[in-house]
Order: sequence, then C-alpha cells, then structure tokens
Amino acid sequence: MAYCVFNSPLGALSLFEEDGALVALDWGAPPASSDQTSLLREACQQLAAYFSGELQQFNLPLAPQGTAFQKRLWQALSAIPYGQTRSYGVLAEELHSGPRAIGGACGANPIPIIIPCHRVLQKNKGLGGYSGLDGLETKQFLLRLEGVEI
Repeated sequence: MAYCVFNSPLGALSLFEEDGALVALDWGAPPASSDQTSLLREACQQLAAYFSGELQQFNLPLAPQGTAFQKRLWQALSAIPYGQTRSYGVLAEELHSGPRAIGGACGANPIPIIIPCHRVLQKNKGLGGYSGLDGLETKQFLLRLEGVEI
C-alpha cells in the first residue's frame, strides 16, 4: 500500500492509497518510507490548500472500508458544505438511524478531514466527540479553520 506523510498545522498526517483511491488518513507518521504516487501528491496539495483556506471541497477518489451503513454516513458527511455543520440527530433522521449509531460511524471514519466528520455536532451545538489526534481540540481547530463559530 502506497502512502505519504503531509505535515499539517495539526502535525503529521499519513495518507494511504490502494488501487487508485485513498483508503485512510492517520494521525502521525509511519516509521518506514514509501513512494509517492500522483494521487498522494494531489491529496497533499489539496490538504495544503484546505489548511491555507484556499480549498473548500476535496476532489479525490475515496474508497473507505466499512459497513454499508458507515459508507452511507460517510457519503452524507461529504455532502455537508464547508463551514456548515449538521447534528447527529439530523443525520440520524436522514439515514433512518439513531444518533449514537451516527456517532459510532463518525468515530470509525478512516479518512477524517477529507470526509468531514468534524462537521457533526450535538443538537444543542455542543461539540460531541472526535476520534482524531487531540480529540475535541482538533475538532475545534478544524471548525474554526472553516469559519464555524463554536
């Protein structure tokens, strides 16, 4: 599996590609090195543009591995516009599920940031949870980057 490391304002992010699509974004850098592919170079360029405020919509082939429900949720997350949020409850209604199932599927998101699970909040605009890096601090950083008032 090919991968590259992108040095973001949040620290190192590792992007993994398999069969021409991104399959994961992990926090930190793996110990070994890998050849960068054109897709991984493009993903790093798009992340750089996102973190500099120049990109609001990622345009990359994605192939996250998960259940059918998780994949439906991740697709719904990708449709939340930059700088906007949805509640766990609203997403649960859209997907005919429960808010806890939405939270669990958000926590299982293998490609955070690019699949923007950070845009999901509690009904009362509380942050809820975040499984990436420093948890809620990272979620707050990403929301503020997008101009969301918290």
